[in-house]
Amino acid sequence: MNIVIGTIVLMLLAGWVWQRLETQDNRRKAYDEVLRMLLSTLPRLVVALISAGLFAELLPDSLVRQYLGDTSGLPGVLVGMALGIVTPGGAFVAFALAAGAMNAGAAAPAMVAYVTAWGLFALTKLIAEELAFLGGRFIVSRVAVTLPFPLIAGGAASLF
Repeated sequence: MNIVIGTIVLMLLAGWVWQRLETQDNRRKAYDEVLRMLLSTLPRLVVALISAGLFAELLPDSLVRQYLGDTSGLPGVLVGMALGIVTPGGAFVAFALAAGAMNAGAAAPAMVAYVTAWGLFALTKLIAEELAFLGGRFIVSRVAVTLPFPLIAGGAASLF
C-alpha cells in the first residue's frame, strides 16, 4: 500500500511541476527527456528482473538455508553482508535476489545485512560512481565509518 501512496504523491508532484513550466517548449523538452529516460531504462529493467528471477530460482535451497538460514547466526549475517557488497546492478536485481533467497530459506537478519551492505558498499557503485566523483580518500573514510551498519542492522533484525 505504501508504494501506491508514494506513486500517487510523486505523480501529483510531477503534475504540479509540469504545470509550473513556463512555456510549451519547456514542457516538450521535459516530455522528451522523460521519454528518453524511459526508453533507455525499460529494457534494462526487464532484463534485470528476468535475470534476477531466474537466478533466484536456481539458488539451491539447502545451501541458502545452510549459509543464510535461521540457524546461520552471525556467520549468516556476514555472508549476507559479503554478498551484498559484490552484487552488481540496481535495486531491482538486489531486491529480487533477496526475495528469492528468502523464498529459498534465508533468514531476515542475513537479508537485512545483504540489502544494507548492497546499499552502502556495492562495489560497482563504489568504483563507477563514488571513486569517479569523490575520490579514494573519501571512499576509505566513508566505508570505515559505515562498515558496522550492515552488522548492526542484521543483528537488530534478529530481534523481530
